[in-house]
Amino acid sequence: MNISLKYFEKTIIITLVMLMVLIVLLATLELGYIIVKDIITPPIALLDINELLDIFGFFLLVLIGVELLETIKAYVIEHVVHVEVVVEVAIIAIARKVIILDVKEYHPLQLLGIAAIIAALSGAHYMIKVMHRNKSLSDG
Repeated sequence: MNISLKYFEKTIIITLVMLMVLIVLLATLELGYIIVKDIITPPIALLDINELLDIFGFFLLVLIGVELLETIKAYVIEHVVHVEVVVEVAIIAIARKVIILDVKEYHPLQLLGIAAIIAALSGAHYMIKVMHRNKSLSDG
């Protein structure tokens, strides 16, 4: 039973990695297409603010995919999910949300919620860094 469960887990992880690689590749190609299309559309080589925000949002989306790949890779190698990578993915995701955010479309409480998420993730990131620094000092 244990061997079949490990085989199943390995199959799922390999499938996830292949799918994530495919998605990141397609998203990167799509980003390249969007950039080229926006640059060659009149006025040539000039991007308006909405195009820039779309490009930045898409860029961060690709970066999230790369970070998720890093998380899966770390799990495959070490069989551990690294909390700092998960927090970094969340920070990138919320940064993407803030970059493409149209403040007029949100209720003030929703904006306060986003601010609370940013504060919580920042605090978690800081605590992780402090823990790593203290661990390095105690090990060395």
